[in-house]
Amino acid sequence: MTSDENTASGAPDEQAKTESAGATTPEVDVSEALQAEVADLKDKLLRTVADMENLRKRTEREIADTRTYAIAGFARDMLTATDSLSRALSSLPAEARETGDATLKTLIEGIEMTEREMQRLLAKHGVKPIEAEGQKFDPHKHQAMFEVPDPTRPEGTVVQVVQAGFAIGDRVLRPAMVGVAKGGAKPVNAGEAPEGGVDKSA
Repeated sequence: MTSDENTASGAPDEQAKTESAGATTPEVDVSEALQAEVADLKDKLLRTVADMENLRKRTEREIADTRTYAIAGFARDMLTATDSLSRALSSLPAEARETGDATLKTLIEGIEMTEREMQRLLAKHGVKPIEAEGQKFDPHKHQAMFEVPDPTRPEGTVVQVVQAGFAIGDRVLRPAMVGVAKGGAKPVNAGEAPEGGVDKSA
């Protein structure tokens, strides 16, 4: 076999190898592209699942808030009516309860029962009184109406409640109207010694 024949017979082998190599390259590229696409779709799926979970939680929270606070306006009006009953009862002289005739006593008992029932219904729907008397004044829960000179109480302590405050859930429905002590010792924060040095009471 001549060198030309060798060259001619070897050429197809080389061409076949080249074609074989060229044929595998697109397959590798397609495989890598598919893997990248799968990873991308998986990432998008995980993000969508996370978004749906966040949406579900937010919707549940909004539904719970709606249930809790939907009656806020109505409850505020009910409080006004309850206040009127309380004022009516407190305006009655003590002797009217003791020496009044049966009709008056029955009327007083009826007003008291109505007031208690209204307060029970408010509590049933999450409306609760705000603690005020004896508490440190909190501008988020209390509305200061006046100051009371009282050196025996720490300054800023609520010493009198003019009108009860109420909250629904964690929101203030109506702040308590209060009188606040003035002239006493400054309130002591936890971990601090009282004014005048070390606490020697221990």
